[in-house]
Amino acid sequence: MKKQHIINETFLDAILAKKLGTSYTPPKEINDPDFDEAAKHFINLLVRADGFKPVKTAVVHPIDKESLLGAVRAAQFGVITPVLIGPQHKIEAVAKVNNVDLANYQVINVEHSHDAAKKAVELAKKREVAAIMKGSLHTDELMSAVVHKENGLRTERRISHAFLMAVATFPKPFIITDAAINIRPTLEDKRDIVQNAIDLMHILKEDKQVRVAVLSAVETVTSAIPTTLDAASLSKMADRGQITNAIVDGPLAFDNAISLFAAEAKGISSSVSGNADILVVPDLESGNMLAKQLKYLGQAVMAGIVLGAKVPIILTSRSDPMDMRVISCVLASFIYNHSKAKLHVQMKGS
Repeated sequence: MKKQHIINETFLDAILAKKLGTSYTPPKEINDPDFDEAAKHFINLLVRADGFKPVKTAVVHPIDKESLLGAVRAAQFGVITPVLIGPQHKIEAVAKVNNVDLANYQVINVEHSHDAAKKAVELAKKREVAAIMKGSLHTDELMSAVVHKENGLRTERRISHAFLMAVATFPKPFIITDAAINIRPTLEDKRDIVQNAIDLMHILKEDKQVRVAVLSAVETVTSAIPTTLDAASLSKMADRGQITNAIVDGPLAFDNAISLFAAEAKGISSSVSGNADILVVPDLESGNMLAKQLKYLGQAVMAGIVLGAKVPIILTSRSDPMDMRVISCVLASFIYNHSKAKLHVQMKGS
């Protein structure tokens, strides 16, 4: 029998029942061999997040089934505490059709989606929420409020996106960045993109050694392919301490990054080859195609998060299944709880 590569609704029910200690008998156990390694990597994240404090999260314009139920599902797991922002009558209509009791959740009534985005950013700036989750609105509409120069959530870092991916044919989860925010990043942009991803991987990874592969079409440096120059520069920036807490190598072609055999066949000696934790793509187009190819042809399980803002931003697509929405919230939970623990240590040591 073919192993399941997705964390489907039934399996989410099973994990939730186990978490709540109900009498419901899960049809699949967490270590069931019918689930391949891709699914197990993400199930492990759910298990590790158990006991984390829920993240108070502004859910922006959740006026369709997927965006509302995604937030509710994550709340059932104790991952987030949603604050639903949007036209109240539309949220109530969706909730009624899908048997969601809104008495359990705070609802902030605003008329339009752009108002909802602005309100979410305002709450984040006031520290009344610690994360933002995209609902039924376009990414550009949400992100324009996030990156607003005066009223947004910018930090000293470039804002970037990271997909956490898992495929059954690779031994561990890995990040693809940036496949959703920065269209044609400069070298300076890429430095922040890389550092954002490194910081996230250190939060998620139990083995603290992080390896970064900077991708291009070839593994040799040539002015004919400008992305190889960026890749080589990023590698040297890591040597000089401009990028920290990771081994960075590039340029590497995709095969050399994920296959030690391919690298050795080409005479490439690199501690990153075959063992990459982060794949840095040349631009949004190549990254988006790579991520979606892995999802639809390679049966990858994936989750997405926006980094570099004052709060993590859970950025989901209309086509994303429930498991991806829940795990994307889990990523925000890891970031939030890590920052709280780090602040506690700093205060204790002061």
